[in-house]
Parts: sequence; structure tokens; C-alpha cells
Amino acid sequence: MATRSVYKGSRRKLVLAFDIGTTFSGISYSILDPGQVPEIKGVTRFPANEHISGASKIPTIIYYDAQGKVRAVGAEATCEGILEQAQDGNWTKAEWFKLHLRSKIGAGKTLTEHIPDLPPNKTVIEVFADFLRYMLQCAKSYIEDTHANGPDLWTSVEGDIDFVLSHPNGWEGTEQTQMRKAIVLSGLIPDTDSGHSRVSFVTEGEASLHYAIQNSVLSTSMKKGNGIVIVDAGGGTIDISSYSDVADSTTNSYEEIAVPQCHFHGAIFVSLLAKVFLEEFLKDSDFVDDVEHIVKCFNETTKPRFRNIEEPQYVKFGSLRDNDPLVNIRIGQLKLAGSDVAKFFEPSINCIATSVLEQCRTSHTKIAHVVLVGGFAANDWMFNSVSKLLSKQDLNVLRPENHVNKAVSDGAISFYLDHFVRSRVSRLAYGTMGARAYAPWDAEHRARQKDLYRSASGQLLVSGAFFIALPKNVQVSETKEFRISMVQEARYRMLSSSITCEVWCYRGMGPPPQWEDLGAGKFSHLCDISANVSHVIQPRIGLTGQMYYEQDFDMVLLFGLTELKAQIAWKENGVEKRGPAKIVYDPVSDAPGDTTPTLLPPPPTNSHPSGGSPFSPSKKNKKKKGNRA
Repeated sequence: MATRSVYKGSRRKLVLAFDIGTTFSGISYSILDPGQVPEIKGVTRFPANEHISGASKIPTIIYYDAQGKVRAVGAEATCEGILEQAQDGNWTKAEWFKLHLRSKIGAGKTLTEHIPDLPPNKTVIEVFADFLRYMLQCAKSYIEDTHANGPDLWTSVEGDIDFVLSHPNGWEGTEQTQMRKAIVLSGLIPDTDSGHSRVSFVTEGEASLHYAIQNSVLSTSMKKGNGIVIVDAGGGTIDISSYSDVADSTTNSYEEIAVPQCHFHGAIFVSLLAKVFLEEFLKDSDFVDDVEHIVKCFNETTKPRFRNIEEPQYVKFGSLRDNDPLVNIRIGQLKLAGSDVAKFFEPSINCIATSVLEQCRTSHTKIAHVVLVGGFAANDWMFNSVSKLLSKQDLNVLRPENHVNKAVSDGAISFYLDHFVRSRVSRLAYGTMGARAYAPWDAEHRARQKDLYRSASGQLLVSGAFFIALPKNVQVSETKEFRISMVQEARYRMLSSSITCEVWCYRGMGPPPQWEDLGAGKFSHLCDISANVSHVIQPRIGLTGQMYYEQDFDMVLLFGLTELKAQIAWKENGVEKRGPAKIVYDPVSDAPGDTTPTLLPPPPTNSHPSGGSPFSPSKKNKKKKGNRA
């Protein structure tokens, strides 16, 4: 286990980590006392789960009545009699609602038909907020009941709690923004800059790494300098991440060594395949109307216990009087062939094996070990099948001995306290759309005559160019800066006091093309970065001798954190100044839209007029007077 420093703050503080999963959710926390070494603890008692010793998670379920009021949450929503109350009261159940937050790009766009609808007149942010509010109440009750002077302890920290929210590897700023809106709506933090600063985000993969470090899983595997793949197998997603320790570091520091992956092949998809099979298998039976109940019983007993393909599997769902020998139902039990049950797991198992091998192929460091965590990883058939496939590639597969389903929430607290990861790998290629100085000898420029226009400075430009800031699969430290050197021009002194820079990403397989129209729909808008630039307006003389006005500044971006951060930078009398910039995420668009730029990136030093990039890490690009790349 990694050693942890004492808390150096001046007053007591509480950190809460909420792991809101597709099917189950958990809470971990740490009470930070000045001069004491913080400890990670878990909430292990929830309403309606008091009789279960050490219960670390509750179902991610909410019941709403017809007026939209919350009626039952978590384990309370699964109590005996709740289903009858729900039917009598016309309640609506919200489950798997986390998946409504997912990106609609890529694999996520095909999931809609498999995800239960949200309750009427409820948005996913509202449902998420209601669940967050309930989680806070559970944490409060547990801390007050289990700590000495618990009520006084809670009162001393409740006004300034820091929160850590985990999310799948594939989620980006858009999804983080929705989660932040939900936590504001829940009332857990105020909608202010200081309130927003109390929320941190961490991917489930990185949280799982921290959990593995704290539980000494990596102590032997990392000694030889090999990389390790963390597989967080949860209810909805399979999150794949790879790391290695930093060889020359004197502290516990790790670096991401491959692009993390997120796949919709979690435990619920085993259940979906079981449902499809049973609907067909029982279609001519009187029990076809019981498929939903049979699948529920399968989820609770047969699925988690399945381990042997050679043995028949039984799903107990009815009474002694429920019999149909034609479909293997006897005394309330459905008999299934082990080989059929194995097929329900097959896509998830193959997904994990294929993804791990892809991590090995693209990693910056040799990988020798694979660690499985998450509730789905507790299934012996899944774990043993993955181990068998990967052992053929000389990979050692292991899983922690204790509470693999608490890996994310405990790891999220460790992320807050220990911060082991110092560099991360870029998920995509990032850049911006802009214009290049027209070069008539360049065939690509001549092919875009319709995109020509003349700027206020008199420069002839061709729009629709993509300028790459950061390629895909590049290791980026947390402190490394990337700059978008931007220029806005106007003939009159009527430039806006604020400016917006669009950040785009390329989601194709290979390197991004230099022109948007060659991207085959693979470019998508990531976010807008806005800042006040009224103080950087300067008069200039254009190519025709006419005066025009120019705003010359840099957008400074940090891609190496768990959230994108931005600032604006400009020069005053040769001295760089900096100011705040706001990042605004819109719903992801498949088309760039109007690319006629109002922001013209200048070329780098000594660049050819037809090429160049407006970006450079840590160092601003110099400009040739009158040129715009």
C-alpha cells in the first residue's frame, strides 16, 4: 500500500466520492483532520439495507409518482410491497438513467432502444440530481450514526464538502458539464465558481488504478517496469485503461500509456441477451409473459453464480405448481444449458480480450499484467474466460481479493488524496478550424476557390482548414500547455469585447486531414472557449495601406488533466499577461457547420504560407507581418 502524507489544511474537511453506476451505486469518503493521515472509508449501511452487513452498494433506481415526486430510491425501491405500491399509485421507475448522459457519437448512438425511457417530464439531469441528493442523505446518516459525536462532526463540515464524481472513460467535457449541472440542481453545491471548484471528475479507469495501488495489487507487477491494464467491468460499461510507473520518480507516480477505451458491454448486456433468448425460447409457452420476472431472477442468482459451461443452470422464478416440461420448467425452476448461458457472456468476454490486446499493441510501454475490478469482474466465468484468452498472449490476469465492486468509489477518494497519475494520453486529435494564406501553386488551394475571401488586412485566404493542436495517442503531462495563437481583424474599431475560439476533434482512425471537407464526417465540435479580449485591440496598416484593427492573443489549453482547462494570454510591452477563459460544451454535432472563420490563426516562424499550424506547446508562434496561415 502506498504511503500517504498528513493533511496539511488548517481545518477539518470532508471529501465524498459518488460512484453512480448504471445498476448499482456506492459512496466512499474521507474526513481530513489537520495533522492526521487521511483514511478512506466506505458507506456500508443504507436505508432498507440495514440487515445486510457490509453492504457497499445500492441499486441505482428511483420511483416517481404521477406528480413527479420521488417516492422510493435505492434499496428502498426493491423492498417487498414496493412493486404493488408502484402499480397502485401509478409510479414510474427510473433505472439505467446514467446511460442517458452518454455521448451520442460512436457506439453510444445505437443504445437508445435498449435503455428504459426517463419518467414523464423528467430530464436526465433532474433524475441524476435527485439521486445525488439521496446519496448525500445516505452519507450524512451513516457518518452521524457511526462516528463519535457524529451529528457535531457533520455540522462542522457540511457547508464546504468536496465531491468527486466518477464517470466512464469515454465521457468528455459535455458529459462532465451535465453532471456538474446535476450536482448544482441537487443543492449539493452553489452555482458559483467557488461551488464548481468543489467538484472533481475522474474516469472509472483512473479511479480503479488508484484502488489497485492502495490495495497493493500493483506492488509486484510494477517492479519490473512493465505496464498494466486496468479493466473496470461494471454494470453498463467496460472501461479499459493502461498505466506504468514513472521510472525516475521518487514518489508514487504513474503515467497513462495508451488511449483509454470505453465499451457498452457491461453486465446489463448479458441480461439483455438472456432476455432475447428467453423471449424466443418461451414464445409458445404460457410463461412467455413472465420473461421480465425470469430475467430479474436470473440477474440476482444465476448470472453472478455462473462458472461452469458443462453444468445445467437453474433459474428459480415461481412456485411448485409452475411446470412446463416442453420448455424445461419444473416446480418453478427454468433449466438452461450451460452452453446457452455462456453465449450471453461471450460478447463481453471477447470485448475485454480484444480491447486489452489493442492496448498492448498501441501502448508506449510493454504490458505484462491485467487487473479486473468492478462488480462484473466478480463473476467467475467471465474472469476465468478472460484469463484463459489472455494467458495465451503471456498476460497475467488478476483481480483484488476484496470488494472489487468498491474499486471506483474508494479509488476516487484516493485520486483526490494521492493523485498518482501525472500524465495522460490524448483520446483524440484536437485542433481548430481556420484559414490558410492562399497559395495559387497549391492544388488543394485551387480546388477550394469557393472558400476564398479577403481579410481586413488585405490577405487572400482560403477557409476550411484544420490546424492540429494535439495528435491522438500522445502522452501529455498535467502541466504541459498548448496554445492556439489567434487573430481577429476588422476594418473599423467595432471588434467584440469577447471572443470565441472553437475546439474541434477528429474521431477518425488515422491522422486528421488538413482540410475539413476531407474528413468524411469525422470532425466534431468539442467546445467553445470564450474570453474578454477588449484590452488587446491594436490598429494596424494592411497590405493596401488602409488601417484596420486587430486582436492578437493566445488561448492556452491544458489537455493533461481529467478536465480540459483554458486561459487567455496576451502581450503588454513585451510581458505576457493572462486572464480567465470560459469553456462551453454544446451537444456534440456531427457537422462543423459554418467554417468561415472570424479567428485567423497566424503561421509559425519560417513556415510556408500554405502550411503551418497555429498551435505550439508551451511557446507562442511568432508571425510574419501580413501573413495568416
